[in-house]
Amino acid sequence: MASCWGFGRAVLTRIGPPVRRDGGLEAAMAVALGIGLFICAFQALAIGGVFGLAGVLVIVALGVALALVQAPGCLRELRTAKDTRPLPWVERGALAVLALVALPALVAPLAPPAAFDELMYHLPYARTVAQTGSLGIHDWLRYPWFPYNFNLLYAGGLLVDDDVLPHLLNGLGGAVSVWMVYRLGLQHTSRVIACGGAAIWLGLGDYSNALIDMGVALFVLSACVALWWWREAAADRATAGAPATRWLCVAAFFLGLAAGSKYQALTFMPLMGLFVLWHERRPKVLALALLCFLIPCIYWYARNAITTGDPFNPIGARLFGFTNWNAADYKNQFDDVQAHAAWPNAMIWPVLLAPFSPWFRRSAAVRAAVVFCAYSLVVWFATSRYPRYMTASYPLIAWMAAVGWTVLLGALLAAVRKGLPALASHGAASRAGAWVGGVLLAALAVASVYQTAQKIAMVSPTPELREAFLRKNVPGYAAMHYLRTHPQGRVYQVALSEAIYYGPDAVWGDTLGPWRYMDFLAAAPDDMARKFASLGFGAMVVAAPYVAVLEAKPGFARHFVLLYEKDGAKAYRILADAP
Repeated sequence: MASCWGFGRAVLTRIGPPVRRDGGLEAAMAVALGIGLFICAFQALAIGGVFGLAGVLVIVALGVALALVQAPGCLRELRTAKDTRPLPWVERGALAVLALVALPALVAPLAPPAAFDELMYHLPYARTVAQTGSLGIHDWLRYPWFPYNFNLLYAGGLLVDDDVLPHLLNGLGGAVSVWMVYRLGLQHTSRVIACGGAAIWLGLGDYSNALIDMGVALFVLSACVALWWWREAAADRATAGAPATRWLCVAAFFLGLAAGSKYQALTFMPLMGLFVLWHERRPKVLALALLCFLIPCIYWYARNAITTGDPFNPIGARLFGFTNWNAADYKNQFDDVQAHAAWPNAMIWPVLLAPFSPWFRRSAAVRAAVVFCAYSLVVWFATSRYPRYMTASYPLIAWMAAVGWTVLLGALLAAVRKGLPALASHGAASRAGAWVGGVLLAALAVASVYQTAQKIAMVSPTPELREAFLRKNVPGYAAMHYLRTHPQGRVYQVALSEAIYYGPDAVWGDTLGPWRYMDFLAAAPDDMARKFASLGFGAMVVAAPYVAVLEAKPGFARHFVLLYEKDGAKAYRILADAP
């Protein structure tokens, strides 16, 4: 984090300060920019095939050195801008709520990897990059063509330490964006709303895994902040021109980082592009911004376009043609997304009330955030309706939801005062509010301690505790781990995609793609074994629900000899020429 801040502040110092100064928000932007610069450096090293521990440590050390040089000046600025006024009880209560919500999130990243997607492709890809030092295309992964910007940080983490460090890197993205939401709320609304927005985003985020959604959310939020600083700088005569253009380039760079991490980030381009074109049409400026957008993401899209003809592989298959997926795979993937459609968390529903808040009339930044939220909700509803696919929009939605909650609670308070004349006086209402707030705070404290205890129970500091945790939470972990420690050649898995990270470095088999189950398992056992052997497979590992189905096939035991069995999953040696 210090290294990221060192790199980011060095760049932002060259750009110049925003029109409206906020040391806390500027520090967060510096960290976010530093994370982006790390990604670009790692990407360049991996493209060159020289990504490794030495390069990671040199870059980290350089960033820390820059941080040490710049720290004294930054501390002087923060001391000068420090707010020493006493806080009223409402603001102190809001800060206490934020601290209680943050408590479980501080512990959550320390658990071993156990989430489905992180084990299926996020961490396996990162480990492969760390081992090979290059960016490869691995057809044993479900998504070999995805853009993997944020996963490069996980690759660096695996080089430096164990697989808990990627959780902390994921948590870093979430923590920085939470701090940014708080500072934005403080700058453009109030401390209570700032705490509410930050607490909602904290509660929505998932800090216990190594997915990339919170990293994408950080980059999208940072792009929005940089765009707003660009507009403020362009409107200010003292900073109009080159300084303002630099903020536009920073915004484009952040959006490029997001697009290089997840395809869904491209859905923000129409809104942000329209915002830019509404205020800026000079070809030279637009070309420079486009270049800054392309730097962190062009590799992934150009590679896909050159090798498959589909820059958005496999999402663009309907338009550009299929590669490792077929039409049935494509349909099954989108059917799976639709099957996960659900309403988002109820805490963000009051975002619909934000336009009725006085802050909407007072603050142009709040109005811009409401437009962003409206656009995000419409796009989400028209496409996936899968709550996790809204994560990139959650920081600003959480802030505006906090604004909406003030509208809702204000209306409820007015109704209570009308129905209970005894609360009509300000003093009586304040006392009643303090009692209600105290009760709610106590309830939240109990819930926070309970959730924190649950997260602590997942932390596994010893090999024995880690083994017990993984056997409990990762189906087929024991069988996969056996095949990693007892190599049998290529391994094919059946319904254990969520455990392949704990198996050999590469594990084949999936519901989609060239290694789909139906192309292998439908044949008779002798034909199945010969096909596996001809492709170099020496072992097959099967999830518990499918063991009985396969073993019921006549002749299965002759060609698939049991190697290991634990927790219901079984590993078999493949014999093509069995007696």
